[in-house]
Amino acid sequence: MRAARSVRFRRAATTARWSALAVAVALTAAACGSGAGDGGKPAGYVSIDVTEPQKPLVPGNTNETQGAYVINALFTGLVEYNAKGKLENANAESITTDDSRTWTVKLRKGWTFHNGEDVTARSYVDAWNWFADIRNNQQNSFWFEDIKGYQDVHPEKGDPRAKAMSGLKVVDDHTFTIELTHPVSYFKYKLGYYTFAPLPHGFYQDPKKYGQHPVGNGPYTFEEWTHKKLIQVKAWKGYKGVHKAKNKGLQFRNYTSYEGAYQDVLSNTLDISPQVAPKDLPMRKNDFGDRSIDQPFAGTQTIAPAFYSKPFKDVDPKVLQGLSMAIDRKTITRTVLNRTRVPATGFMPPEVTGYQKLKTDIFDYDPKKARKLIKEGGGVPGNKLWIQFNADGGHKEWVTAVCDSIRKATGIECVGDSKPDFQTDLDARDAEQIKAFYRSGWVADYPLNVNFLKELYATQAQTNYGKFSDKEIDALFRKGDKATTLDGTIKVYQEAERKLAEKMPTIPLWDYKANVVHSKDVGNVKVNYKGDVILSDVTVK
Repeated sequence: MRAARSVRFRRAATTARWSALAVAVALTAAACGSGAGDGGKPAGYVSIDVTEPQKPLVPGNTNETQGAYVINALFTGLVEYNAKGKLENANAESITTDDSRTWTVKLRKGWTFHNGEDVTARSYVDAWNWFADIRNNQQNSFWFEDIKGYQDVHPEKGDPRAKAMSGLKVVDDHTFTIELTHPVSYFKYKLGYYTFAPLPHGFYQDPKKYGQHPVGNGPYTFEEWTHKKLIQVKAWKGYKGVHKAKNKGLQFRNYTSYEGAYQDVLSNTLDISPQVAPKDLPMRKNDFGDRSIDQPFAGTQTIAPAFYSKPFKDVDPKVLQGLSMAIDRKTITRTVLNRTRVPATGFMPPEVTGYQKLKTDIFDYDPKKARKLIKEGGGVPGNKLWIQFNADGGHKEWVTAVCDSIRKATGIECVGDSKPDFQTDLDARDAEQIKAFYRSGWVADYPLNVNFLKELYATQAQTNYGKFSDKEIDALFRKGDKATTLDGTIKVYQEAERKLAEKMPTIPLWDYKANVVHSKDVGNVKVNYKGDVILSDVTVK
């Protein structure tokens, strides 16, 4: 996710709230209402720490991991990925093409939305047109830019010239075609992202209402959303997909810190915490034994410069290369992060198809060369940097360690710029209020190198919060998109990644492992290639 897109990166690495008050707040948040309003959890339900989504629960406007957890429970698209990232048909019976430009989609019959309405070709075509329409201001609208007619509904300037994309055609109730502006060899992979979900007819009459009370076609049906406390969904008996829920429902509970969630899992009052805070990492195996899961996944952590900020406006890439070499990744991942992260060797993790270990020394800790490069690049104005991060996400420890490393290696002052929660952090990005760096993380939307590059570093990418722009990189992305084979696309994007090491749109830090702990009350807890718990598989004892 996304992400995404700042796919809300799992509150990655998890920072601590140190005061007793914060823990008390976390415990209070855990005691959130069930459907009966009794402060408990219905029998057979599974509870997990997932914080408040940034936006209403609309597939086209959800762009972070916390909201994605809920969207994926409520909606099922044409295709999906299995635990290892392999593409499989879901609501689609088939998706075919002869030229990677015109695609024919045939839907499985018998699928309905939670309100009983049939899922038809029109359910997809209307939803995609609505998501793409610039007037609806959807964060994920750019995902539809390959479809013919996208520029007519989402022009760079002015009002839309059409109400629908010309590339989408309904053939019959269960068949539609997608015509792209050019061949896209990996387009079927993109369709696995939840933004390509269908919508019921009622959505368009009251999108605001549906954002708070969504109606989907997925394995769970919506029950309630008590803001900043919990979202509750119920297993849907009418689900036609393969991955039917093995539990009766889910509670997504809002904790203010992973420390509080960890203690509640330990006491069996919360079932799952999808991440462990740095201070708890050393104890997790002793506390949970085989109920502690460590698994590498397709996610990476970076710090990204805001190229409109004073330190980085018109910056020479040598300065960023030098700052990268001032970060002692090996020591930080070994100590602060308890060996649960792996120092980055590129702009994506090894779990992604197209991964390559870049032949460069910019990820090596070398204070002498760091100082040399920064000096050659003209230095940092004011000799001071900030790293923006969300305090509810477990980032304080490693941000502090990264700043200490930069300060020690270069003499440049570096401090953390803490925001109270992830939503505030994202709002600051949207408003272009970043002082220097911001904590950026990415989890795969689909397991190709394209997703870790284009969605973050293309000039017009919605999640390019730092406003990086480079004509050579954009040209390589376009070239890769027009390749007629998937292998050809991957190779061009690998070329683009090598160029990014020279341009430095971000500073990669480390790749992730999922650190999940669960209570004694649940079983069959597994993690997929994206690091997400496969919630439909979790059983209640």
